[in-house]
Amino acid sequence: MADAASRLKSLVEQLLGAPLPVRIRAWDGSQAGPPDAPALVVRNRRAVRRLLWKPGELGLARAWVAGDLDIEGDLYAALDLMAELVWERGEDARGLVQMLRDPEVRAAARGLVRIAGLPLPPAPPREEVRRARHLHTKRTDQRAISHHYDVGNDFYEIVLGPSMVYSCAYWPAPDATLEQAQHDKLELVCRKLGLTKGQRLLDVGCGWGSMAVHAAREHGVHVVGITLSHEQAAYARKRVAEEGLTDRVEIRVQDYRDVADGPYDAISSIGMAEHVGADRYVEYAETLRRLLRPGGRLLNHQIARRPQRDESAYDVDEFIDAYVFPDGELAPLGMTVTQLERAGFEVRDVESLREHYGLTLRRWVANLEAQWPRAMRLAGPGRARVWRLYMAASALAFEHNRIGVNQVLAVRTPEDGGAGMPLRARTWGAHPS
Repeated sequence: MADAASRLKSLVEQLLGAPLPVRIRAWDGSQAGPPDAPALVVRNRRAVRRLLWKPGELGLARAWVAGDLDIEGDLYAALDLMAELVWERGEDARGLVQMLRDPEVRAAARGLVRIAGLPLPPAPPREEVRRARHLHTKRTDQRAISHHYDVGNDFYEIVLGPSMVYSCAYWPAPDATLEQAQHDKLELVCRKLGLTKGQRLLDVGCGWGSMAVHAAREHGVHVVGITLSHEQAAYARKRVAEEGLTDRVEIRVQDYRDVADGPYDAISSIGMAEHVGADRYVEYAETLRRLLRPGGRLLNHQIARRPQRDESAYDVDEFIDAYVFPDGELAPLGMTVTQLERAGFEVRDVESLREHYGLTLRRWVANLEAQWPRAMRLAGPGRARVWRLYMAASALAFEHNRIGVNQVLAVRTPEDGGAGMPLRARTWGAHPS
């Protein structure tokens, strides 16, 4: 009888109808496939059962998170090689039903069942979140934010480094430090908003307080930062106190829909709008516009997906939804701009930072891998594996233009049309006094 790796390789290639571009190393120590390629390590038969019961991305994710699957060698190279066969094919349960009409494919599936052993489906890893029935209520948004951000501040310190900024950095050069690039991103936001001493800034989704501290310290503004994460808020308040900025920075655990103390001179929303949801986006934009004074600016920093021919067919990524950002949704850039305009904003500038996010994510992965044993102790092995896979795969998605990230600068332009913007906008001058 052939060894487990050879049998798996042959059967998987029959199912996929294409050569497997990575090696397989199976639980019996056998290997099959290109000798110089990264290896997909199948640690046990349970990994095969997971894929049989949930073909495609979610089955692979469950096996990875549970530790049933691993990658030996260059993680990025392995994900790149597997992307076309897994993520870009989009195989789901209905796709498998169609495939099983082919007698050879049915025979391959039966072979996998014989290898997998007992037919019962393994339970999903405990890190998996069940999709909410009613999306983007205040309660479900609180739950989703808690799942993603209340992992432990010590864990995020490992990943993000001293800057504690969890969004795309702005790189002066690829060999710059992450801390310099994150400082430059915060400064870019402040300059686009035209912040001047004494103004009021609302930072929506303030994270661990980096933007609030930077704006107050470097530009002399008064900042209200809001987050739904209690762990983030506690960390941010401590940073504010250590910087001696308690008279200028207030950190609240608050939903953006509950902010009622406008008007603000400027609003920053950095990496938060992905949590809002398509059905709530106009409400989000209208709420922020209402909180701005006439002439006030909004800087919306948001990940974007590519548009589809049939937008009604869009569905969230299974792995991201189940393990990373529950209930998160991505929109095309054009849709975001349209929704902001429908809410009454005048969009004045759009800047893509796509390549910058690839660089940022690779630095985060390197930080995580450099302290891997400690990260597993702090967050648990499953959660650490989630973050490593999610960030590495996301880096490749940005690098290959499958997703992007954009800063959209919008103004609540007064009725007289005086937007207060400089004639040459990219100089990012301050508001006229």
